[in-house]
Amino acid sequence: MADRIITNNPLVMERFADSLTVEYRELSREEILTIVRDRVHTGGRLLTHPLAGGVKPGETPFISVMISDGPGPLDLDSLKLIEEGIAARAKFAVRDAGLTESVRSDYMEIDLALISGALRHGGTVQ
Repeated sequence: MADRIITNNPLVMERFADSLTVEYRELSREEILTIVRDRVHTGGRLLTHPLAGGVKPGETPFISVMISDGPGPLDLDSLKLIEEGIAARAKFAVRDAGLTESVRSDYMEIDLALISGALRHGGTVQ
């Protein structure tokens, strides 16, 4: 099985496209989480936590999640984590529509730092 990053952050795509499989999508955070959940249903296993770093899900529009590719058996721990991530996002009001480009850029950098840190530590779910 291969590992991949699923992201809506263009900085993550730019940084890792030459060294990892990166699936970049210009989608909302919710849509990225749904794609990850669907991959878990087909045997993928989360390698990073969907709520890594404690950034409130309603504040940042960017997310990067590392997952192993299926097919394989359903990993119930991964399913639980991704469902919790989706539920957490639903609890917060989405505030990304009014973000300035400077703030959006800051959130891209935070997301890049989080996934970079996870990769340095073996890409494990924390």
